[in-house]
Amino acid sequence: MIQAKRGFRDGRTAVRVALVGTASVVVYGLLGVVQIAVLNPLAAVPGAALGQIRADMDAARETLGAWWVLMAVGPAIAIALLVGTWRRPERQPGTVASWYLVLLALGTPAYFVASFGPGMALADTYGIGGADSSPWALPLHVTSGLAVIALAGQAAWNRSRSS
Repeated sequence: MIQAKRGFRDGRTAVRVALVGTASVVVYGLLGVVQIAVLNPLAAVPGAALGQIRADMDAARETLGAWWVLMAVGPAIAIALLVGTWRRPERQPGTVASWYLVLLALGTPAYFVASFGPGMALADTYGIGGADSSPWALPLHVTSGLAVIALAGQAAWNRSRSS
């Protein structure tokens, strides 16, 4: 009976949730960096090589800068959460999942802040709009939206169970 009751809350589940959550946040952050530093500049200036784009921006005294480093904050927090869950595996899997969902939900605002400067630098250099030219930001925004929906669903589930 004790074994059957442990099942979902045996600690290994929380660690598994943390592993999946960390992987998700790290992939999100990596795609954000690649979108800001590579994909969007290439889409904004079709036919130009990334080196040429950077040279043109340097000549115009603009830079893609290091704003993309902001996309590393989420993965760093995710790794810290993984380490914490590894050390305290008795945490509730739902609570651990909610932490990662919050990080994924905050990905869109982080992406906006991180990409604003590089987008404006491209706009100033080439006389184009500063919005994303590459469609690869869309999966990031969809993921963040789905995380918000999942958080709302999780909150509703928790509320219905406590009533």
